[in-house]
Amino acid sequence: MNKHQFLILGGGMVAGYAAKELVERGLKPGELAIVSADDTLPYERPPLSKGYLAGEQDLKSIRISDETFYEEHGIEVRLDTTVRALDLKNRTLETASGETIGFNKLVIATGAYARRFPDLRETPRGLYYLRSVTDSSLIRDRAHGARQAVVIGGGFIGMEVSSVLARKGIETTLAMPEERVWESFFTPEMSAFFEKYYKDRGVRLQRKANVKSISEMGDRVRVTLESADGLEADLVVAGIGAVPATKLFQGSGVQIDRGIVVNEYLETGVEDVWAAGDVTTYHDAIFHRSRHTEHWDNAVEQGKHVARSLTGERAPFVHVPYFFSDVFDLSYEFWGDTSDADCVVYRGNLRKGEFSVWWLKENRLRAAFVMRRPEQERDWAVRFIQSQEPVDAKTLGDESGTLP
Repeated sequence: MNKHQFLILGGGMVAGYAAKELVERGLKPGELAIVSADDTLPYERPPLSKGYLAGEQDLKSIRISDETFYEEHGIEVRLDTTVRALDLKNRTLETASGETIGFNKLVIATGAYARRFPDLRETPRGLYYLRSVTDSSLIRDRAHGARQAVVIGGGFIGMEVSSVLARKGIETTLAMPEERVWESFFTPEMSAFFEKYYKDRGVRLQRKANVKSISEMGDRVRVTLESADGLEADLVVAGIGAVPATKLFQGSGVQIDRGIVVNEYLETGVEDVWAAGDVTTYHDAIFHRSRHTEHWDNAVEQGKHVARSLTGERAPFVHVPYFFSDVFDLSYEFWGDTSDADCVVYRGNLRKGEFSVWWLKENRLRAAFVMRRPEQERDWAVRFIQSQEPVDAKTLGDESGTLP
């Protein structure tokens, strides 16, 4: 039985960035193993719905580290490896091939998989979900020569994929179950801006589009809605959420509540076992609440954090939730949590697409959205969310004003 000092279960972004951090902290050859069900080395996820999907990047360019990095530092990476059993008490796992691998310290980083339509017995040809580089490659290949596409889901994945397909000259419909685009996050004013922006670039919006069935029609795909409307296309991409990959850990001793529950140190409660990234439900030390998030920045920072924990640095994970998105020729960033805000403040010009949005609760900044705005506003977002210093809404909303 092979045994390693550190084992990362999952070959995604947590593994890629944890490995880099461990090397920087003096990792010795043979100490680290990464066990991954994926067929490629850890890579960046954001390009899958952006540059890689558009054909502007290749697999080599999105890898976190190349093969030589793992070879030079004696890191064992086992790809295409499925784990069928995990014994946290005896610190072993068993692969589908029957091999047993031992470890002293474990990081659970199995991520999440794409949520699928539950009533489909099988996936019709032409229907795709986006989670892996393989998924993105299949969508990219199918898009060649396609005339029409339907993207299901009005969140950031749906918005990004529909923008890429529309830029390829494909007649694209963005079908969303809500009344307006990204209703759970955008304010009505923000939704109105993006809806006009998309329509001006040829994207058709289908509101209250609850899917009843999806079926093959020769070489095309038909989406039937509960309203009885039908959408036909050469390809359909569904961005309807993700599900944490926790099945292996049922009964293992770790607590599961949507994701694997960890404390502010990313500890599971089982000695020398941590969890990080999309698979976790962690304690947010800034907002003082349990949080499950599936974004690039969270996986990067938690990967680095657990690497420091593995080498003896025990500190709480304190980080402002963050994500970014690119659609057509726009890029925007978001920090924080809007869920309990009692006031929304706007700066800039929504009509021109140069604006920021600020969510406050009792004069303390909870979240910020910034697009085409001065660098100073990005600094405000992180500073005031993390510090929870009082912020005057009137001063914030005054375009000529500035925060102290």
